[in-house]
Amino acid sequence: MLNRARCHIKLPIIIATLVFVSLLATIYILKPKETKSANFTSAKATLGTSRFSYLAQINTGTSGSSNITIETSGNPDKDVDHLFPGDTVCFTNTEYLGCSDDTAYTVADTEGVDGDQFTISSPLASSLGSNDIVIATASGSLAIAVTLVNDVPNGGDMLITIPMADSVDGNDSFPDFNTTRATSGFDLNSIAVGDISVATATSGTCVNGDWTATETITEGSGSTDHTIRVDRSGSSCEADATTVTITIDSDPGIINPAPINAARTQGAADEYTINVKSRDNTDATIDESDVMVAPVEAVLVSATVEETLTFQVCGVKTDLSTQEAACFSTPASICGEAAALDVATYAFAVPFGAISTAESFLDAAQYMEISTNADSGYAVTIGQSDQMGKDGVTCTGNPTDPVATNCIPDNPGDANLDYNFSDDCDTASVNGLCFSQDNGPEAGAPTFAVKYDVQTNECDGSPTFCARSAADLEAPETPEAIISATTPVASHDAFVCWRLSIDGTQPAGYYYNKVKYIATPVF
Repeated sequence: MLNRARCHIKLPIIIATLVFVSLLATIYILKPKETKSANFTSAKATLGTSRFSYLAQINTGTSGSSNITIETSGNPDKDVDHLFPGDTVCFTNTEYLGCSDDTAYTVADTEGVDGDQFTISSPLASSLGSNDIVIATASGSLAIAVTLVNDVPNGGDMLITIPMADSVDGNDSFPDFNTTRATSGFDLNSIAVGDISVATATSGTCVNGDWTATETITEGSGSTDHTIRVDRSGSSCEADATTVTITIDSDPGIINPAPINAARTQGAADEYTINVKSRDNTDATIDESDVMVAPVEAVLVSATVEETLTFQVCGVKTDLSTQEAACFSTPASICGEAAALDVATYAFAVPFGAISTAESFLDAAQYMEISTNADSGYAVTIGQSDQMGKDGVTCTGNPTDPVATNCIPDNPGDANLDYNFSDDCDTASVNGLCFSQDNGPEAGAPTFAVKYDVQTNECDGSPTFCARSAADLEAPETPEAIISATTPVASHDAFVCWRLSIDGTQPAGYYYNKVKYIATPVF
């Protein structure tokens, strides 16, 4: 009896409970769900430049000086690590009164890691004050691309919200900053409607022209951020596979913020959130996403390339078919001599040897190769200590009488051959020493002062050996460039061809002089 009584007591309770649960379920089912916007299928933002703008306070800068020292505390940049050679900097005061032509300079160099000094390419026009600042603006394009989830109807729009630094003029073309990322942001840099473009990629009917009816740029104020609204007119923009890209172009572009003015780690980006949404004609949000951009310090990759110059002189054998390939490849001919030369040479000597036949040319050659990274190329000059004297005797002036002077003179050619004037040196009865030049077997071709087969106003007719003499340092004469270039070269080469004939009355003996080739890079 007791158990049954308990059952009778429980039954009404169970029934009441079931009714309550059913009521709750009914209420839940009948309550409508809240309408929520969806995220875009994809959304991204791309900065044309991800580099921070630079902003530091001046410590010293004196009129007429190119050296600038900055303060190491109190502003976003506290060193010159983020300032690079070639950057354009502007000096102004903390009231941001603007930059004029006489306040803009180019950075020439920075001084050391964590340094506080830099130099500019031209001296300051006026002294800087302790309240002045130096800025280097990093500005560029900003592209926002989203793939729609829902259609954007006629009368709807795309709304982009770009962070602005609190309590500053966010449209004065100066880089902005604050103590936190939440209160910092971008300067609009006076961009106008014509600086904004819209493009769509779609398989539906969302056409570009229907986006350009109205664009509205609203500068932020206080803690309110910048907005850019692009209106939709005409047909609706179908969501089917449609990607909408809104781009602020790079001229003038928006200005990236300077680093936040607080303790921070160099190389760590400051992340900023840009909100982008599509809306209907009542400004109700359709789709919405946040995209991130992250300005960071740029990285200066630098290396010092040492000035280089390589210059090699090689001897040439008499048999052109047996040249040593280690120095140069076998040429078909040298200065018109296709089969053989009369004299074998060395890198250090042109030994004409014992001469028993007068009024007859002896031909010899040397090979030279040069490479340099000099900006303005190189020049190879040639000079001789004197004309060839017996046992090294001094050959004063122009020794035309071989018996009286004991000298073998420089060959005068047909009439006017000299160290800076070419002439034909192809008459063996006109005695003396001369030289000419020819292309080397490599690809690099220098500028020649003289070439054996080049017809000029100096070597008229059909020259067979257009030549010059080496500058006589005893005279004295100034050495002239015999080969040269005006740009860096990897491998220029040439042959220097020597030719000698003697008079029948030349006194017996040992004749010599010393010739110097001087290779000079031009930086």
